[in-house]
Amino acid sequence: MRVFVTGASGHVGSAVVPALISAGHDVVGLARSEASAAAIEKLGAGTRRADLSDLDVLRTEANAADGVIHLAFRHDLLLTGDLTGAAGADLAALHALADGLSGSGKPLVGTGGTAMLAMGGIVDRPGTEHDALPSGYRVDAENFVIGLASHDVRSCVVRLAPTVHSPLDRNGFVTVLVAAARQHGYAAYVGEGTNRWPAVHTLDAADLYRLALEKAPAGSRLHAAADEGVPFREIAAAIARNLDVPVRSISPEEADDYFGFLGPFAQLDNPTSAAITRELLGWSPSRPGLIADLHDGHYFQA
Repeated sequence: MRVFVTGASGHVGSAVVPALISAGHDVVGLARSEASAAAIEKLGAGTRRADLSDLDVLRTEANAADGVIHLAFRHDLLLTGDLTGAAGADLAALHALADGLSGSGKPLVGTGGTAMLAMGGIVDRPGTEHDALPSGYRVDAENFVIGLASHDVRSCVVRLAPTVHSPLDRNGFVTVLVAAARQHGYAAYVGEGTNRWPAVHTLDAADLYRLALEKAPAGSRLHAAADEGVPFREIAAAIARNLDVPVRSISPEEADDYFGFLGPFAQLDNPTSAAITRELLGWSPSRPGLIADLHDGHYFQA
């Protein structure tokens, strides 16, 4: 299968591309720079030079491919607080990809997040793949992808846990937590720290994207969550132990100052089940969980 991958040089993409190639697929990755192109080619894939705003390129490449995995996102806009701009760019890219795939029966694997369930009010139980929200930040893009199933696209969405961890992670949420602990001289959690974050190893997430491309039924929502929910206090304690700094509770009012843009996320209780995903696709995550990966030490190397 010829697979077009956006975000191919990113954290998750750099694991998805080798997983696809190892399974016998030919991969073309979207490369927004010479450095991105070089990184993708080093993985053994071809490249198409363009960025997420080049909608004609996205449309053309989707049409030429046998399937598409959409991983790219305007994180640069997200980090500056322009959530509306980031979400709008993502939705425009998805519309272009859909134009290239509509009526073909080909697969389109989109990307969402389990945190959206907690932000949408699902807080009294683990979120499941059957849970869906009517609208919201990044939810509109998820619902658009799922809706493509009625346009003869074998579309599905992989909801990533907020913590995708591994030695490949250079800019994810764990790196932000470690940086905050270094800066402040202690690792923090909010209140009692009993709120839970699901987590998944990057390589296990990559396996799920491959399985989704190959056999997910149209209209599927899938959960990339190997750890159903790690108490945030345990995450902070592991970071503190590895940095040899104290761990302490902070108030909700202090969270934004300590965590920066992660302040609201650090307080989310987001337990997430992946039981349906495991049964539907035979996904069996086998890499280290979040706490074991933290104690491996790679997040704390200079």
